[in-house]
Amino acid sequence: MKPSPKKVFIKTYGCQMNVYDSERMGDVLTGMGYDQTATPDDADLVILNTCHIREKAAEKVYSELGRYRALKQERGRAGKETIIGVAGCVAQAEGEEIVRRAPAVDLVFGPQSYHRLPDLMSRFASGKTAVVETEFPAEDKFDHLRAPSTEAVAKRGVTAFLTAQEGCDKFCTFCVVPYTRGAESSRPIDKILTDARRLVDGGVREITLLGQNINAYHGEGPDGRRWSLGRLLEALSTIEGLERLRYTTSHPRDMDDELIAAHRDNPKVMPYLHLPVQSGSDRILTAMNRRHRAEDYLKIIDRIRMARPDIALSSDFIVGFPGETDADFEATLQLVEAVGYASAFSFKYSPRPGTPAAELDEQVPETLKSERLARLQDYLNAQQRAFHLACIGREMDVLIEKPGRRPGQMAGRSPYLQAVHIEHGPNNIGEVVRVCIDSVGGNSLSAHIVQSGSDSPVHALATG
Repeated sequence: MKPSPKKVFIKTYGCQMNVYDSERMGDVLTGMGYDQTATPDDADLVILNTCHIREKAAEKVYSELGRYRALKQERGRAGKETIIGVAGCVAQAEGEEIVRRAPAVDLVFGPQSYHRLPDLMSRFASGKTAVVETEFPAEDKFDHLRAPSTEAVAKRGVTAFLTAQEGCDKFCTFCVVPYTRGAESSRPIDKILTDARRLVDGGVREITLLGQNINAYHGEGPDGRRWSLGRLLEALSTIEGLERLRYTTSHPRDMDDELIAAHRDNPKVMPYLHLPVQSGSDRILTAMNRRHRAEDYLKIIDRIRMARPDIALSSDFIVGFPGETDADFEATLQLVEAVGYASAFSFKYSPRPGTPAAELDEQVPETLKSERLARLQDYLNAQQRAFHLACIGREMDVLIEKPGRRPGQMAGRSPYLQAVHIEHGPNNIGEVVRVCIDSVGGNSLSAHIVQSGSDSPVHALATG
């Protein structure tokens, strides 16, 4: 009788890059005979793929590891081995400290090392002592990763992430990414195209290109020269069956003319842009080492809107950065008013060990951070609500992704990344349909079918 495959449970924290990395880890482990399970209770291998961006990220991981230690002990009493691994940015930042504080952990490896999982697992099996791998490897991990099968891609749905760039050279004073993900590197064009075609063959219709600083992309093209993100998007748009392209996350300093032109000229590039500004105060932007001013950011927004008037904008904001005054915070509110966002992410500043900002004086009291964050989020939520309401009565194309909550209902995404529920929609996942927006709910839009497969442009939306 063929033995039952081992099971792995992967829990993912944080950004889209971690979601993508977890999928690729799953592909590696599939090649090692593991099936993925939705619960840790029956898992022979548990991996926490961690994120170090949010407040107290490491402490949350240690708390979680306490629960998995108890699970490991319980399974051990039943004669079952459970291997616990910590991956991702917390693993990269904490290294040996994780094993010291959580002895139940068997594997620790950073985001550039998960292609080495077969070797790491073998080393652990040989010695039964914890294996820690946090050195940045010389080889390109993508050259060693197992390609997902068509069946595996199909199970993940009609949208997919695809890493094109990793790392960051900007060294914002609040950010750990340069230390946990390493220097900026871009994958070659041909390898990205190969991965994209494989995804499309598996049923993917929308690809989101990922990078810590994606618009700094400078991968080698087939002509031997460095290609920009705009050229990469153009090359991807020639893939038959690929309907939509997105990318995240971007830095204002790298929004070049070629990329802005792609939003104007490439119909597969969706009219949605996440462009973090972090603050509206030049003084705070300087302290953050963002290397742009608020005025520079607003000029970029003007150029983008001239090229693509219907574009929807998103951003990131940090409130309570060390030394932030009432005047600095008001400058952020003024920038928000000037831009008019369709969505945004906003957070209280929290120190990251090892980053320059953590050592700055004038740390802002938590109560004041909370007050400012509440004001900012009220403002941003009102803008998002206004953007959604402006969609009522308009027609737009929606990519159907899955069945809706009710019988006969289908769910998908608008060009602006809004969740849309279509009443009496065709049960054809992966199809782009033309809809008219009827109403706005708490977190989604409701619509009815106008026609299928329309190539006509969406109507311009007022976003300011």
